[in-house]
Amino acid sequence: MQLLSFKKISLTFIIVVFLCSSNFAQYKSFKLNTQGDTLNAIKEDDQKVGKWVIETPELRGEPGNTEEGMYKKGEKDGYWRKYSTQGDLLAVEHYILGGKDGLQQYFTYLGDLIQEENWKGYNPDAPYDTIAVYGTGSGEIIDFKIVKAAPYSVKDGEWRYYEPGTGRLLRTEQWSRNNLVKPNAPKVLVIPDDKPKKIEKTPEMLQWEQKNKNKKGALRDGRTSG
Repeated sequence: MQLLSFKKISLTFIIVVFLCSSNFAQYKSFKLNTQGDTLNAIKEDDQKVGKWVIETPELRGEPGNTEEGMYKKGEKDGYWRKYSTQGDLLAVEHYILGGKDGLQQYFTYLGDLIQEENWKGYNPDAPYDTIAVYGTGSGEIIDFKIVKAAPYSVKDGEWRYYEPGTGRLLRTEQWSRNNLVKPNAPKVLVIPDDKPKKIEKTPEMLQWEQKNKNKKGALRDGRTSG
């Protein structure tokens, strides 16, 4: 029985080693983390694939950071997150095969949300796309045309900017395929002054006051003189 169990264990070990060797054989280079996961893999055709962790060191006063996300067909794909060297979340970005797509969020080193962007990603797996044609200086759509899709992205949707520390919305922008449609600053609430406004006197009013300066009980009757 012990010999049979040993043979089963040995066979299982050989199968695992064979499968691992087969998987690693498809990579030109790769790394393993402490949990044994494959990171930063590059295929024989030089395409990046799978989960990547990219560390950027401090350079010329610019702080370092770490990016984590997935590569697909050699391009960033899905959600990518950027952290400071202390582990603070700095950005959450979403990609479709190398192009930004959807909501992107950016934070300060203190964790304050300071900017939100919306992008439209072009998927090269879809052969064509329909885009709007805008009039010169009018910002109005005058036509649509079909173009061949390419792996890039454009600003599309609402962009929001926030004040660090308070989270107060500073301004918004509305974009349509890289065209700024409507910049907008939040309305400022005007608080009325409690002090009564000084009324500017007309020449007739000044003339009446001069004539009736020492008269008690004098009243204006609506006439402009007398």
